[in-house]
Order: sequence, then structure tokens, then C-alpha cells
Amino acid sequence: MAEIVAYTDGACSGNPGPGGWGVVLQARDGERVIKQRELSGGEALSTNNRMELTAAIEALRALGKPTAVRIVTDSTYVRDGITKWVHGWKRNGWKTAARKPVKNAELWRELDEAARAHDVTWDWIKGHAGHPENERADELARGGMAPFKRAG
Repeated sequence: MAEIVAYTDGACSGNPGPGGWGVVLQARDGERVIKQRELSGGEALSTNNRMELTAAIEALRALGKPTAVRIVTDSTYVRDGITKWVHGWKRNGWKTAARKPVKNAELWRELDEAARAHDVTWDWIKGHAGHPENERADELARGGMAPFKRAG
């Protein structure tokens, strides 16, 4: 049976500034890629963290039906937020341990809901370290941001 892997990345020019997200979605049989789909998009005004979250959300939405999927992100913010912090935030009414509103709460809610529909494993990979799919997700994120960047 094929393993589904989604490599996700976000990018921002300025923080906040124009932002983009990218996803490399693969069906794999061991090391062999059976099928690959690429997704990207962007916003005129965003932050790097918002784009990292959006990439993960869009990867999960692209799956359509409930699926076992491994999300590979270079964002510890996304990985730690969805695997560790979100449980306390929900218990605290979307407030941090310091009783402050959770930043990007609407995106965290979307990610939490999207992840509940699937059997998700969250993996972290070092960004900009030469991993081909992570580098491609970064290219897609920068491409998604490009239409929103002002001409110099």
C-alpha cells in the first residue's frame, strides 16, 4: 500500500509582507514516487507562520477522503503547535498558558479540524538543507508569493 507524504512550506517577504505557501504531495512505494501533485498559493499581506499553517491546511484539504498521511514540515511552530500546544489552547478557550489569545487561532482551528479527518503523522525536517521535496515546497511557496510582491 502506498504511503501518502505531504512536504509543506511557507515563505514571506518581510514579516508581515507578501506571503506564499507550497505543498509537494506524493504517493510513495518505499523510495519510489508513484504519483506527485504540487500546490501553491499566496496572500498580499501575511506572515511566515501563517503561510506555514496554510500549507499544512491545504495539503490536508487536497486529500479529499480520510487518509493516513505524513506531513513533513520545516516549521517547529506547526509541528509543535499541532502535536503539543493545541490541546491546552482548546482547553483554555484558545488562550495561551499566559491567558493571552493564541496567535493565528483561526488557522490553528482550521488545521486541527482538517487533521481530525485524517490519520496524520507530523515530521520535522531541517529547512534549506538540500532535501529535494522540501526545497521544491520552498520554491512553490516563493512562487505563490511572487504575484503579490511589488515590482521594484
